[in-house]
Amino acid sequence: MNIFADIRALVIRALTDLTEAGQLPGNLDFSAVAVEPPRDPAHGDMATNAAMVLAKPAGMKPREIADLLAARLTGDPRVASAEVAGPGFLNLRLAPGIWAEVLRAALSAPADYGRVPPGQGQRINVEFVSANPTGPMHVGHMRGAVFGDALANLLQFAGEDVTREYYINDGGAQVDVLARSAYERYREAHGLEPQIVEGLYPGDYLIPVGEALKARYGDSLLDRPESEWLAEVRDFGTEAMMQMIRGDLELLGVTMDVYSSEKALYGTGRIESAIDRLRSEGLIYEGVLEPPKGKTPEDWEPREQTLFRSTAHGDDVDRPVKKSDGSWTYFAPDIAYHWDKIDRGFDQLIDIFGADHGGYVKRMQAAVSALSNGRVPLDVKLIQLVKLFKNGEPFKMSKRAGTFVTLRDVVEQAGRDVTRFHMLTRKNDAALDFDFDKVLEQSKDNPVWYVQYASARINSVLRRAGEMGADISDAALAQADLGSLDHPAQQALARRISEWPRIVEIAARAHEPHRIAFFLYDLASDLHALWNRGNDEVTLRFVQDGDIAATSAKIALARAVGVVISAGLGILGVTPAKEMR
Repeated sequence: MNIFADIRALVIRALTDLTEAGQLPGNLDFSAVAVEPPRDPAHGDMATNAAMVLAKPAGMKPREIADLLAARLTGDPRVASAEVAGPGFLNLRLAPGIWAEVLRAALSAPADYGRVPPGQGQRINVEFVSANPTGPMHVGHMRGAVFGDALANLLQFAGEDVTREYYINDGGAQVDVLARSAYERYREAHGLEPQIVEGLYPGDYLIPVGEALKARYGDSLLDRPESEWLAEVRDFGTEAMMQMIRGDLELLGVTMDVYSSEKALYGTGRIESAIDRLRSEGLIYEGVLEPPKGKTPEDWEPREQTLFRSTAHGDDVDRPVKKSDGSWTYFAPDIAYHWDKIDRGFDQLIDIFGADHGGYVKRMQAAVSALSNGRVPLDVKLIQLVKLFKNGEPFKMSKRAGTFVTLRDVVEQAGRDVTRFHMLTRKNDAALDFDFDKVLEQSKDNPVWYVQYASARINSVLRRAGEMGADISDAALAQADLGSLDHPAQQALARRISEWPRIVEIAARAHEPHRIAFFLYDLASDLHALWNRGNDEVTLRFVQDGDIAATSAKIALARAVGVVISAGLGILGVTPAKEMR
């Protein structure tokens, strides 16, 4: 049950009736008509902007349309009143019985409340993490991993067919640096002094790789030139790093559906085919780019290159795909990779990049637009940095990693659930502070704890009600006298529960899983507020000693909150707390 969608449908039907009655002109576009909670709950249960958005195309005053619409809407038994406010907003109050229906819907199918059945949506590819296979994942990768996984969960909850994909960047120079770094650890495993010169990876995580190389090759690589061992050590080291990365992702609760290799694109003709596809559209040419901004003519050496006319698809400048020496740029295999995703039949692509990839967004969107003839949209989400603090001080770098704090460092200290939830307490393009003390404190200021505390409280009252003999099954609670929940605080909580399907729809459409975390905090706040009122007003307590009927209705309200909290935490990849320790 999505009461907001139901009332919007009622508004659209009323507008259609007004059109057919000649009270509104024909051919009006109703797509911008919205029904949402009013900013001030005192104004009603819902508000619609219908009169405001239709006034200009209808050639009428907003209040005139609002008055006509109000008269139509109050004829529906679900609408108790419709009041015109300000220049033409329409505030709606619903019949009290609506909130009982909302609770009954949540309890009758708890696993499906707010969920869109699968098979009704699009095929969406979410590519995230895609860290270079040169070491363990760091805290920046962690935020992208949590965001991507939660977004995939959210889209699946909203009925989409989602594929989680990791693009292994194993085709560039960085994997050669990995091989040279691992080779020094291989020498170290033989008792030689490693030469970790500037530019190599210094982390201790490569020591086991060196030992594993020794176990496989013995001392056979020691006296051979780099040209003879580089490829073997590179492949060996890359696979070892990917095993480490998969372990890090598993620790965070992330499982990929597909791992794609950049290296696998080379030597197969797939890059050439992708570029030829663009060439057939007249989008590839030989030319010389203008000097970059900030460069003087003396700093710029004009060179003819093979260019993609990305400006034809919204980019700021055209982009090189082949260097003057005939080698591919980094952009070329990425074009081929995205063409492969288009060929696999996805209706929409989502890429999740670090903030330092902001300059890559328009060119990649241009390539996807060109390759799909504008059919497949590409949404790129940039993940801002995470700043770590402990004891009020910046968290020090990891010796094991060499230059950064690893994902494993954070998860092992804070826990997976706390880490995942906190990573979603800010929008992806906003910087995030992760203070180990604050994310573990037990206070209202810690959203992780506050939501989990609500979950634990719900479980505690359910146990108490069961101990007094109440049937606490969802089926039984759905049949309780929910109409008796007539206190404003109880109805406010029911109204919040009614917003859940709408929040899922909005968050999924905007690709913003942080909205789920925000909503859960608001829902938990409403539950705690009602709980605290029960300290002073005995009749508001969830468990009414000696009165099973009254207890059942109140427990039904608590359980409906639990249904939404469980679903929301599931989207975030967090396990609901049964009790607090």
